[in-house]
Amino acid sequence: MIHIKYYLMGSILKWHAAHPIHRELDILVFRRVILMVTTQKRTDLLFLPTTIEEMNALGWQKLDVILVSGDSYIDSPYSGVAVIGKVLQKAGFRVGIIAQPDVNSSVDISRLGEPALFWGVTGGTVDSMVANYTATLRKRRSDDFTPGGVNNRRPDRAVLVYTNLIKRTFKNTKPIVLGGIEASLRRITHYDYWTNKLRASILFDSKADYLLYGMADLSIVELARAFKEKKSPLEIRGLCTLAKTPPENYLILPSFEDVTSDKEAFIRMYHLFYQNNDPHTAKGLAQQKGDRWLVQNPPANILTRAQMDKVYSLGYEHDQHPYYEKQGSVKALETIRFSIPTHRGCYGECSFCAIAVHEGRTVSSRSEQSILAEVEEMTRHPKFKGIITDLSGPTANMYGFECVKKLNKGVCQDKRCVFPEICPILKIDHSYQIELLKKIRQIPGVKKVFVGSGIRYDMVLADKQNGLPYLKEIVAHHTSGQLKVAPEHADPYVLKMMGKPPVRSLLEFKQQFETLTRQVGKDQYLTYYLIAAYPGSSDNEMKRLKEFVSTKLNLTPEQVQVFTPTPSTYASVMYYTEKDPFTGEAIFVEKNIQRKIIQKEIITEPITTKTRPVSQSNKRKMANDYAKYKRPEKRTP
Repeated sequence: MIHIKYYLMGSILKWHAAHPIHRELDILVFRRVILMVTTQKRTDLLFLPTTIEEMNALGWQKLDVILVSGDSYIDSPYSGVAVIGKVLQKAGFRVGIIAQPDVNSSVDISRLGEPALFWGVTGGTVDSMVANYTATLRKRRSDDFTPGGVNNRRPDRAVLVYTNLIKRTFKNTKPIVLGGIEASLRRITHYDYWTNKLRASILFDSKADYLLYGMADLSIVELARAFKEKKSPLEIRGLCTLAKTPPENYLILPSFEDVTSDKEAFIRMYHLFYQNNDPHTAKGLAQQKGDRWLVQNPPANILTRAQMDKVYSLGYEHDQHPYYEKQGSVKALETIRFSIPTHRGCYGECSFCAIAVHEGRTVSSRSEQSILAEVEEMTRHPKFKGIITDLSGPTANMYGFECVKKLNKGVCQDKRCVFPEICPILKIDHSYQIELLKKIRQIPGVKKVFVGSGIRYDMVLADKQNGLPYLKEIVAHHTSGQLKVAPEHADPYVLKMMGKPPVRSLLEFKQQFETLTRQVGKDQYLTYYLIAAYPGSSDNEMKRLKEFVSTKLNLTPEQVQVFTPTPSTYASVMYYTEKDPFTGEAIFVEKNIQRKIIQKEIITEPITTKTRPVSQSNKRKMANDYAKYKRPEKRTP
């Protein structure tokens, strides 16, 4: 076996001499071949090919699927395109990835040829418009998922641009399938902040063939098999397509023409859309635009624990592909390289958050054995220094438990799990995560495990048996100097619009955290995420928030964001319609960019510092706008 290894090494050295430009790729190919021959290790534990040289090394003349992404190719379970690629490869399909192709040339997009089955197109981990612009509509200079960190590789509306690039380069090509967060949240008529209007499903604008929404681990394989077997994919769960007529028994939404001319119709449409996102209860949806119909099948089933474990056991390099690494490193790797996802989904349903209509409202967790196995594998990574940067999911402390009723019958349509109060049927239990953290600390090679994602503090307080022990565990062993929490605001009315808990639970949690921190003798603190210019928030509400953080939290916060109305969220519905979608009452919405910045400065500037002046006309307009709206008199948090 050793002789074979050195024979292969000699062959690659000869290739180096003839083709020195491909040295980085040859090293990658060498690793792949040596692993295959000397250890019989699965090739799906390595990078997916992104060059013709890698395809040749695998003996592939043609790929079944080519995935095109707005992010640089990072082989990590935090990269959706990497996960989908690995899942397809495990199912027996030959998959390649083209990351951030040059949209002004056909060279990048054509370097792997044309796929035998379909193209998969995603804007990346973040909606491209969110990635490219701040909430005040300024162009972002940096991009954490682009080599070198300069925001010069991801086009606006990347899904549309990449689809058009493929169609322009390959005439009458194989089907184009959209996926990822950008496509998922734009699958239905939605408010687009960057054009300040409603836009139809991205399928109409892109002229792609299909769209897979949500977490597409199951549906992508089913779709690939349908193409391979030349069967119709139209019954696949989680699929959207365009049709001349709506299917029978599908729920008919108000048409695109209706919702663009009537804000009440848009609210009705969004309610129906939101209520049909659970696999147990959802109906198929259809929405007309002109003479065609958007058809959305019911969502894909939530992965079982065994299925989740398989997805995360496929093996990831936890690194950037060498082809893109030579263009520059990506900052995102600092956070995600040695982070481990424990679960998907979220109970929160915050009005501004897209998780509910993308990952879902049901929490699906990996097994303890799966996570421990990934930690052990991670300790053998050549760049691992003993620090696990983050062990969590969308919200860290939702691992390991779920409402039995929801699992069997689906989400409740008339109430939420944790707002306005935590549902008593949801038996919150932090014991699973406590045991997991203890076992990970005992693995040789692990020096520290941090919980870097936010903690839902009201859930910690609601767990009377294991909440305090969990917090003790976090404070003593798993906080990297600061623990993230996200109260977002302090005014009761704005918190209601957000779907966030009252501040009394934050203050109680803060007291417990500080007490425990003193007991363990550490210098660590809470960091708070706050939002300015949210629907319902004027200067008055921001001044109350300023008073709260100054007197109750004793700080001048830095983590303050101006609200961005992202597509397909209740918050974007509020922003566009200027109404509470649940009561129909008018609400104040700040839409002037200068005054949005002032709202942020109210909270971020020290008390002794004056914010920038506001023109008299702006002051009068703001006062007149705000006077239109009835506000609750009671304001005690």
